[in-house]
Amino acid sequence: MKRIQDKLRENKKLVSIYFTAGFPNLDDTKVIIENLEKSGVDMIEIGLPFSDPLADGPTIQASSTKALKNGMTTQLLFEQLQNIRQTVKIPLLIMGYFNPILQFGVENFCKKCQEIGIDGLIIPDLPLEVYLSDYKSIFESYHLAPIFLITPQTSDDRIRLIDEASNAFIYMVSSSSVTGSRTAFDETQLAYFERIASLKLKNPQIIGFGISNSTTFKQATQFQKGAILGSHFVNHLEKYGSHDTESFIDTIV
Repeated sequence: MKRIQDKLRENKKLVSIYFTAGFPNLDDTKVIIENLEKSGVDMIEIGLPFSDPLADGPTIQASSTKALKNGMTTQLLFEQLQNIRQTVKIPLLIMGYFNPILQFGVENFCKKCQEIGIDGLIIPDLPLEVYLSDYKSIFESYHLAPIFLITPQTSDDRIRLIDEASNAFIYMVSSSSVTGSRTAFDETQLAYFERIASLKLKNPQIIGFGISNSTTFKQATQFQKGAILGSHFVNHLEKYGSHDTESFIDTIV
């Protein structure tokens, strides 16, 4: 958690990258993470593949399907990341749906995260109220930051509840659609970015969904602290594999 908080205090706009563990090849996970850090990325979201995603667009859905076919499991992901902190210093988060975590055992999952050096969890289908009543103490015991999502439809009152329950950053979904790339954000989305900034929340916000080039990155970070690239990077991995990461990042920032 502290690694995330320290990174958020840096005087710069942050680049966070999402990719699906076990894609394009089963054993690519560690080398992708190491290459991303070498390329100057600020944070990494490691996607835990799931067979029935709710918010993922076709690109990430396809990568999850491929990763599962490759043999990726929760246990294998932890094994792949066992010594990741020997080579990687930037914040690492796991993003995934609650079902695999529940099957693994929530406390056992959090314990393994702490052991290997995971800093936070993004679980889109874990409601805030359930987190607060059932899992907040577990997350805190293992020093994991809970990252909650907001959308343009989230009310100001609920955003403030999420802000109060957060201790790192808030994941701002750029639109009400699923994940996927776009060339630019429209006036409605830009107004949403500005509206959230005007709330003066205690936690900074990082925008995801739709970041695919320098234009969308700059639009997303005009008012917010950083932006997340997911589908665009997954497409890059599909075409070029786990290498050539630095040239990809250079096209964004």
